[in-house]
Amino acid sequence: MRIKSMTATFGKLDHARLEPGPGLTLIHAPNEGGKSTWAAFWRTMLYGIDTRGRDKKGYLADKNHYQPWSGAPMEGEITLEYEGRDITIRRGPRGNTPFGAFSAVYTGTQEPVPGLTASNCGELLTGVGAEVFSRSAFLGDGNLSLTTAPELERRIAALVTSGEEDVSFSQAMDRLKSWKNRRQVNKSVGEIPKLEGELAQIRESLDQLGAVAAQTAQLEGERAALVRDQEELSRQLEAHRAIARQKLSDRYAQAEEEFQSARRQLDQLEAERAAHPVPDREALKQAQGELQYLKVLEEEIKQGSAALEERKETAAQAKEAVRDERFPNMTGEEAAAKAAADCAGHQIASENSKRLKKWHLFLHFLGVLGFTALVFLGISQMGPLFIGLGGGFYILLVSVSLWALFRGKTAKKQAEEILNRYGVQTPEELTALAQGYRERCQAADKAAHEVEVIQNAVTQREAKREAARAGLLDFVHPFAPEVKDMFGCSAALSRALSIDHDLALARERAEERRRRLDDLAAQGAKPGEEATLPLPVPTAGLEETERALARTGEQLEQITAQLNQVRGTLQAMGDPAALSAQAERLEEKLARRRLECDALTAAMDALTQANAQLQERFSPELNRLTGQYMARLTQEKYPAVTLTRELEGFVRTADGVLPRAALYLSRGTADQLYLALRLAVCQLCLPEKPPILLDDALASFDDSRLEAALELLWELSGEQQLLLFTCQKREGEVLAGTPGVTKLTL
Repeated sequence: MRIKSMTATFGKLDHARLEPGPGLTLIHAPNEGGKSTWAAFWRTMLYGIDTRGRDKKGYLADKNHYQPWSGAPMEGEITLEYEGRDITIRRGPRGNTPFGAFSAVYTGTQEPVPGLTASNCGELLTGVGAEVFSRSAFLGDGNLSLTTAPELERRIAALVTSGEEDVSFSQAMDRLKSWKNRRQVNKSVGEIPKLEGELAQIRESLDQLGAVAAQTAQLEGERAALVRDQEELSRQLEAHRAIARQKLSDRYAQAEEEFQSARRQLDQLEAERAAHPVPDREALKQAQGELQYLKVLEEEIKQGSAALEERKETAAQAKEAVRDERFPNMTGEEAAAKAAADCAGHQIASENSKRLKKWHLFLHFLGVLGFTALVFLGISQMGPLFIGLGGGFYILLVSVSLWALFRGKTAKKQAEEILNRYGVQTPEELTALAQGYRERCQAADKAAHEVEVIQNAVTQREAKREAARAGLLDFVHPFAPEVKDMFGCSAALSRALSIDHDLALARERAEERRRRLDDLAAQGAKPGEEATLPLPVPTAGLEETERALARTGEQLEQITAQLNQVRGTLQAMGDPAALSAQAERLEEKLARRRLECDALTAAMDALTQANAQLQERFSPELNRLTGQYMARLTQEKYPAVTLTRELEGFVRTADGVLPRAALYLSRGTADQLYLALRLAVCQLCLPEKPPILLDDALASFDDSRLEAALELLWELSGEQQLLLFTCQKREGEVLAGTPGVTKLTL
């Protein structure tokens, strides 16, 4: 079998295509270039994907790990050359199941390949299951180590012993164990315990034959007595049941009468409601709410009217307090302005009075001084002329002084008149008087405004009250036209609601009575039924009778079961002669089976010892082939390999004596050992020779051993297709010019 082409939408691959060659194909790609993804795709196309896997911490299940990055559905196609014909395998989604759809057809004709299904595809094409395939023909970087698995161990063990895969130590041991278990395991499975049990049972039956007859007679007498007691208790129970039926019938008749009464009341209420149709309950409740709101309005109007009268009285008092003859019909601001103007006039008059008084004194003094000077000059030098001039000057200044004095007194009188007009002594008192008047005016204005606000609120509520009254009267008049006031309106609403409430209660009462009738009918009540009491009259209560009857029934069942068992035992035992002959036959058969069991035990011991000896050398063929490959890979440094049962490798140098475990080897040498082991396992355990995939499997090899490994792989590729994925250029350089090598770049 070889791969001709692969097309994948898988993980980072989006409709990617790979066409390997028939022999060794070298596929170069950088890290994260898709090498491992192609390898996983090849395995998944063969064996499918585990849809039951779940994500864990640090691990993604394959169904999620390889979901296409592009968002497209997971799908793929592989064309293979198998048994001389090309076949095409396709997998794709089916609903929400990745790779749930499968098809396998012959490439040219598209005819289905017989017998190839999604479940058996990998095992049929490769000849092994997924576990063996992953542990042999599927090699990745850091994944070269190989551990045993049940199927792999079976194949290797069979090959190194008989050369056939159908025969192995495990199979032989399983068959011997099965044969032994059929003879000796437990009473339900083993034949020897079963025979021992049968023999013991027969011997016990023989011992019991003598006592069975007496036991049977005793049980039959007890059963007859219990049957008589049961019949008597049954008659008494039937009497109780008859009484109960009579009581139930009476209860039914009473319940029916109550139901009819409730029904009549309901009909009456429904007729009354039909004669006087009223709005629905919600509308009635809303109307009652309006009525309550009307009461709130009435209370608010009452409170508002009282507050209005109080504010009116306060406003009248404030208005009366404003009256002042000193400020007739003036506002507070006008009075303040008038007072300010009069204070200014008082100040001016006072200042003028003081100034003119000063001028009067100054001019009088100047006149006296001038008159004296002129008189002195006249007397001393000028004569009478200057005396006359002095007298005239004096008279003039005195006249002006007297005028100033008169004007000053007039100004003072004006200032006093201003204050006297207000009845105050100082301008400050006048200012305070005007301020008080203004404050009283403000208080009167505020009181008048409050009266207006309250009056408006009361008026608005009165309007709402009248509108609410009219609305309620319009609402109730259709079903209560006689209503004239709010009291009648309230009574009409209550009556309407009471009718609906009574009607609901009547319906509920009638329904409850009907359910009670149904319950009684379900209990078996029949109207008019009369009970006739059977004899005897019950001597105990119903519960006590039922318990006694139940106990008697249980005892009767137990006695009957014991009696049937004893009778069955008698019938099964037969006569003593037949039982004795059967016991002899069982003893003979038991002796034969014990001899067979001893022989099987001896065979299992011998097989175990032989297998232990075999495991000491553990598959010479696998050791030989692995050693041959290891010698090639290490250039004859390690020509011999020894493998344990767990496939743990030990190597020996050409000149060495003691083997060296892989644990003590370098990383590169250990990888070479496990590569040799993998290749050997592929040769021995893969009958169909499927392609071998190596993902960076040679990364730790040095240059010389890399050349040796590539040479070995090239030789093996003549018989089996190999795909070598690498991120390095070394492999390509070594294989340059090698015939039959296909080089691809991802």
